Amino acid sequence: MDLAAPPGTPVRAAAGGRVSFAGAVGGRGVLVVTLDAPAGAAPRRITYEPVRARVAVGTAVAAGEVVGVTEAGAASHCAGRCLHWGLLRGDAYLDPLSLLPRRPPSRLLPPG
Repeated sequence: MDLAAPPGTPVRAAAGGRVSFAGAVGGRGVLVVTLDAPAGAAPRRITYEPVRARVAVGTAVAAGEVVGVTEAGAASHCAGRCLHWGLLRGDAYLDPLSLLPRRPPSRLLPPG
């Protein structure tokens, strides 16, 4: 998922977990937060790019904590304009919106 974010935008952890990677991949900064999983289950991993990490590998982070800032000029399909936010379990991509609190569906009501 691509989110509009100019360079220098703070990047917050979508969920609590532990930083499992913070470094360059293919010329762009990547940050990965691994979430706890029950014994025997594959953990989910949240990915953010292009970012400059503000946390080190092994750091426990809380939901909402600033973990980095978006980078300018990174080699990316939306360099300088967006943050790519992903969620994986093993090699399977999941919907990162599933990390956000659920809200009831909107209802349109008649005026008055």
